[in-house]
Amino acid sequence: MDATKLEELKQFIEECKSSPSILTDPSLLFFRDYLESLGAKLPASAHKKSYVVEESDEEMEEKEESQVEPQVEEEEEEEEEIIESDLELEGDTVDPDNDPPQKMGDPSVEVTEECRDASQEAKAKAMEALSQGKLEEAIEHLTEAISLNPSSAIMYATRATVYIKMKKPNAAIRDANAALEINSDSAKGYKSRGMAQAMLGQWEDAAKDLHLASKLDYDEEISAVLKKVEPNAHRIEEHRRKYERLHKERGDRKAERERQRRRAKAQAEYEKAKKQEQSSSSRKPGGMPGGFPGGMPGGFPGGMPGGMPGGFPGGMPGGMPGGFPGGMPGGFPGAMPGGMPGGFPGAMPGGMPGNVDFSKILNDPELMAAFSDPEIMAALQDVMKNPANLAKHQANPKVAPILAKMMGKFAGPQ
Repeated sequence: MDATKLEELKQFIEECKSSPSILTDPSLLFFRDYLESLGAKLPASAHKKSYVVEESDEEMEEKEESQVEPQVEEEEEEEEEIIESDLELEGDTVDPDNDPPQKMGDPSVEVTEECRDASQEAKAKAMEALSQGKLEEAIEHLTEAISLNPSSAIMYATRATVYIKMKKPNAAIRDANAALEINSDSAKGYKSRGMAQAMLGQWEDAAKDLHLASKLDYDEEISAVLKKVEPNAHRIEEHRRKYERLHKERGDRKAERERQRRRAKAQAEYEKAKKQEQSSSSRKPGGMPGGFPGGMPGGFPGGMPGGMPGGFPGGMPGGMPGGFPGGMPGGFPGAMPGGMPGGFPGAMPGGMPGNVDFSKILNDPELMAAFSDPEIMAALQDVMKNPANLAKHQANPKVAPILAKMMGKFAGPQ
């Protein structure tokens, strides 16, 4: 084993003895597990982490978020369900008649003059029976008249008026519909259907049909029925509009709460990300700001004189987050021809020949102070990404001396 690396290992062991908390570094988990597999008893400080800022911040964020959601749900629960009040209406109604449908005429029958005459005779008999209060007999005669002349709207409408007198509104509506199918301008058809609907409490439909009947052929009976029907129709319409408005307003409030909840959630996520970014930035004092990208994850365990496998020898409290990126292909021009084939030990794959004393870098006050200067660090990273960029920094009196000294350190003993 190389003597230099062996010396570094010894120094690392001494550092672990003096400060067991070093072993809490995630990058040294493998070493701690190895020691325990050999039966080593490690002190409690080798297991406990002394930094929990990020975890506690996240827990606090999660608690805050969990408190926001229930508040929205509580607001939704407080929204009372809309219960429609009873509507007070005036006017008498009857129970629906559930008799089998009455006999209707056959529209395919050819109606002759003789049939029309016979139909009129049957209707005359019905009117005579009706004047005597014989409603069932009147229905029979009108049914005969319809069979003889099924194309007559007036026959159906007349039978519908008799069913209304018999308080059979459903039968009257069937006859009125038949009359209106034959003649869509049948005033008597609209009148009889409107009156039958009023008997069933279908106030809005009744008002509509009675108004149509009045326009086609106004009479006093239609006007009298409308005076009873219209107030109820208006109350129903106002009632419906009122609750349609209430339901719409309730839906609008619910939609607005949902929009506010989404905005609050988005704002909370933004604040959380912002705090995490600030927290991450605040934990980077000491060491090289921004680090060398891509290399030693977790930084360097604090203050290890002489270095350690996988980290910088020497001691940089706070570590160098990020490390050097996977070797420095091409190296620094003029310092190490061919570059560093593999990078630094432990972080940069392949390792580097042991001809660089890193303690000289870490124990150099001027270099350590320069590592805290963002301008110098930016120049170092620029050169490490592309060694050809070295030329553009040579004219910078602040950066050039540091680059020259760094190249001298990397060159190692001649």
